[in-house]
Amino acid sequence: MSRTITAQGPPRAAVGGGANRWVVLLVLCVSLLLVALDATILHVAVPSLTEDLRPSSTALLWIVDAYPLICASLLILFGTLGDRVGRRRVLLLGYALFGIASAVAALATEPSVLIAARALLGVGGAMIMPATLSILRAVFPDRRERATAIGVWTAVAAVGAATGPVLGGFLVEHYWWGSVFLINIPLMALILPLGRRLLPESRGAADGPWDVLGALMAAAGVLGCVLGVKRAGAGDPFLALPTAGPLLLGAALLVLFVRRQRRRPHPLIDTRLFSRPAFTTSVGCIVLAMLALVGLELIAVQYLQLVLGLTPLETGLRLLPLTFAAMAAGATGSYTLRRVGPRRMVGWGFVLTAAAVLLLTFMGQHDRPLLLTVGFVLLGFGLQTTLFSAYESMLSEAPQRSAGGAAAIGETSYQLGAGMGIALLGSVMNAAYAPGLAAVPGVPAEASAAAANSLGEAYQVADQLGGAAGGALHQAARHAFVDGLHVTLFVSAGLLLLGAVMARRLPRVMECPVDPEGPEETAVPGLSKQGVAGPPEQAVTGLQGQAAQGLAEPVVQGLPGRAGCPGPVESSGPPEAVACAEPSGLSRSSVARVPATREAIEPAGSGRPAH
Repeated sequence: MSRTITAQGPPRAAVGGGANRWVVLLVLCVSLLLVALDATILHVAVPSLTEDLRPSSTALLWIVDAYPLICASLLILFGTLGDRVGRRRVLLLGYALFGIASAVAALATEPSVLIAARALLGVGGAMIMPATLSILRAVFPDRRERATAIGVWTAVAAVGAATGPVLGGFLVEHYWWGSVFLINIPLMALILPLGRRLLPESRGAADGPWDVLGALMAAAGVLGCVLGVKRAGAGDPFLALPTAGPLLLGAALLVLFVRRQRRRPHPLIDTRLFSRPAFTTSVGCIVLAMLALVGLELIAVQYLQLVLGLTPLETGLRLLPLTFAAMAAGATGSYTLRRVGPRRMVGWGFVLTAAAVLLLTFMGQHDRPLLLTVGFVLLGFGLQTTLFSAYESMLSEAPQRSAGGAAAIGETSYQLGAGMGIALLGSVMNAAYAPGLAAVPGVPAEASAAAANSLGEAYQVADQLGGAAGGALHQAARHAFVDGLHVTLFVSAGLLLLGAVMARRLPRVMECPVDPEGPEETAVPGLSKQGVAGPPEQAVTGLQGQAAQGLAEPVVQGLPGRAGCPGPVESSGPPEAVACAEPSGLSRSSVARVPATREAIEPAGSGRPAH
């Protein structure tokens, strides 16, 4: 039975600024698309730039890794800085730096110049990524609209990451390797003035000095952890000093960072967020989902190119169904979340992804296009469903004043999950692949040991051997890789089902809590800081001021165990899925007098449903 309950909300000007909030979302998504593209577009250009610049193996590793390492390590620093000095300001600076670094990278003639440019791209990306999500949080205070916006945001991120290899392959085939960077420049030149004109400025917790030492500790700690995870993914033993050293040092710095934040009166990140099961669980689900996505994508690319013999461009096209499915999941995510709630949505997303992974275990040494297409569609839809709902739940758990820090935590977990996916699933793949090459007839032990490093190296060794021994090694390597792929897929399915169990800690309903700490400071063209048109001296704040100006009736606030939800609410699904209804038997005025504090409503992070 459909029911509509209307509660008058605050004027839209307070959140939308001079531009329509959906136009703001479009600008944010374009910038996010470029950052996501840059994370993967270089992969297909590596052979071409290697031939041109002749970097050493170490330099080549840094060319590829400088961007994700620097970006991941600085997310918390710039996310919390945006809360203090203004998220729009940090975002616009990130636009400019990203465009300049792209030009330097495209025209680089030395490996060292390209490494420096990639590092600057990482700095720009770290400025852009948390700022887009925290501005989105400020522009869409209503959770139902915010869920739609986050669905679009996560879909754009998935599209960018998946489109990177396709676009990169096209550009490298028709131009030169530097063109993969040049594409950023005209788009950044477009969105920089648009962002300055259309995006509202917003700040969060501005009390007290910014903790510079704490920000540097967080950056160094995350850098150490990501570097250690990446070295493990490259095949280094976990207990080796180059792997264990950065991991232990990074973990120690992060522990010290958390202890420092707990003692400070004005911390960079409110560590109490992690005491809320819904927030912590959402972060864990993001890590698991990215672990599965990036790890499986890497292995799938090797399978398509080395086993099936597809070109990089053909490989990118084969992965497009995953992208389209992710777009569909993002487009329908808000509707689904309102109907089934975060717990079921994240859990079902993990289960659907596990089913897709198990379906892909039927892949063999011969091409099965229909099987791959169905598997990639289910994989993309399931993972995007999980990521969307986890991001939405995580961001909704944080008050607006801490949105930058919360967004930075989410993006850091995204990067850590990606690195862990390569390390963990890559290690499983190598462990299952190597035994298949231990005793190939006619192949010397040294050649077998070299072939066990990777399938690509096995093909090189087989070509060098030639004859019957080379053919036998080539066939054995293909067979061993497919067997290792199956083992890796089963391990992935187990991890995904673990994520489905974790999701039971999320709230059963989509609560719509009122921010307990009040609205953050938002400045937009033509408006006072309070969001009321006119000079600042004429602005009136608070519910009493709104009523005095005749702008709105008092907003319905929350009740104990019941979340307040401004604006019209329509529910045709299960009544327990959306906890935004006004309690029966209570007048609007009696509801409005309830204090909007965490103590006055069911804690959003408690994991308990509203009644």
